Amino acid sequence: MAMKDYSDEFKADAVALFESTPGATYKSIATDLGINRNTLRNWVLRGRERRSAGPDAVRDTRPATRAPQTTPSSEPDERIRQLEARVAELEASERKLATERDILRKAAKYFGRGDELVRSRFQFVDDHRDAFEVKRLCQVLEVNRSSCYKWRAGREARAARQRADHRLAARIREVHDESRGAYGSPRVTAELRDQGMRVNEKRVARVMRTFSITGIRLRRRVRTTIPDPAASQVPDLFQRDFTAAEPGSKYMGDITYLPLANGEFLYLATVLDCFSRKVVGWSIADHMRTDLVADALRMAAHTRGGLEGSVFHSDHGAQYGSRAYAGLCDQLKVTRSMGAVGTSADNAACESFHASLKRETLQGSRDYGDPATCRNRVFAWLTRYNTRRRHSANGHLSPYEYERRHHAAKLTLAA
Repeated sequence: MAMKDYSDEFKADAVALFESTPGATYKSIATDLGINRNTLRNWVLRGRERRSAGPDAVRDTRPATRAPQTTPSSEPDERIRQLEARVAELEASERKLATERDILRKAAKYFGRGDELVRSRFQFVDDHRDAFEVKRLCQVLEVNRSSCYKWRAGREARAARQRADHRLAARIREVHDESRGAYGSPRVTAELRDQGMRVNEKRVARVMRTFSITGIRLRRRVRTTIPDPAASQVPDLFQRDFTAAEPGSKYMGDITYLPLANGEFLYLATVLDCFSRKVVGWSIADHMRTDLVADALRMAAHTRGGLEGSVFHSDHGAQYGSRAYAGLCDQLKVTRSMGAVGTSADNAACESFHASLKRETLQGSRDYGDPATCRNRVFAWLTRYNTRRRHSANGHLSPYEYERRHHAAKLTLAA
């Protein structure tokens, strides 16, 4: 379920995401974050008011009534943002048209690959059949005459398939771009079916290969799991079972690095619900102290309205084995679970989640640049992951939609 109260950190990240996204609208960003459009707009306007009022106003977090004289100054800014959004839309449309023109120019190469030579021979025979006898042409070029006639008879069918593939490729590219280049053929197929298309996943995969629509792989790793020899023993209550029958019963968490341009790192701690793989808590910092994982667990408790009676699973990192973290789990009435030392498979679901995050936010780059850019990208991805990104474990539904349907089904049964 969506959060009713939002932390100051969440609000600040939401405002920074809106102001750093070219051509952003309140509706598009609010949809990704899973919040109301007017809520985001109020956060942005309040942030601008605090900045224009000076440093003292930034420290004052009390809700303030907007002064009458500040309203006119915000209207020109809004008109400028609308014009910038329109320019961004026109530029995006121009890029789309350019891409479509490139696809059409390369259409002649569609029949390349392994059988290009044979098809070229058939084409040669067809182009010169008025100048030479077909039988002679086939003999010289060493092709079967009946196959040549069959190829010629199927020209219209091939052309129709080619046109259909081009149309499908355009739809696939729209879905692929909307996912920020993240979706492969299974998720693209699910999205197209939701849009009303009857399409086979094998065909989607073939068209994506033909038109070079693909994702980007990660390259390097940094060790973030450092066990604490003095930590008390915690049993493995998951036994590599990362599923749950109900939301809020089983959680899992881990830490991952976020590389910066200067060779340093930020670190991300996450808490995922095993039922829907929803990210219910996270924290980003420039350190890997216990506070990092503790803040993520506190956010999870705030998001879910409490964690009492649940199980939280992690690796044997020193942060998760510390006395402070154990005390926080006791306070929140959470039972701890840990996998074996040095075995990533015992926390594989979190490892896979972090790999997807970095693959889709870095998109082949070696780093995120500066810390502010890094935080904005990761924050945007995490919120969009919950509200819009399709997950294979959920039958290609977003975590939010998967939980919504689960709650709706329970209410129907109760009625």
